[in-house]
Amino acid sequence: METNPTALLLELAVQARCTSDPDMLHDLLSRGHRAWCEGVAEVQVGVDRETTSLSDAELAEQCTVACIPWEAGMTRSEAVSALAFMKWDASPAAMAYTELAERATHFGVCLLGEDVL
Repeated sequence: METNPTALLLELAVQARCTSDPDMLHDLLSRGHRAWCEGVAEVQVGVDRETTSLSDAELAEQCTVACIPWEAGMTRSEAVSALAFMKWDASPAAMAYTELAERATHFGVCLLGEDVL
């Protein structure tokens, strides 16, 4: 099985398109959630590395370009996290997870148990 989060999420989304079985969709969604978390963490590390040498002004400029407001009281770490999430959210992997989650939802499948809902 694929261990690269992007490749795995793309593969899981394809598999989800081919099934309407709730148990299978739950398994795909669960595996997809773990891959989504791994992928966003990898992007966070990369953005942390890319922005380490930037001044606050340069980081604020990158935030502006990415349409992420650096709000009053926002820490540098929060700005970097917002940039990382924006980058991840626009990736094919995140889009594949969204497709997978929407397919699962269509068949009444989610990761939360009914006792939580």
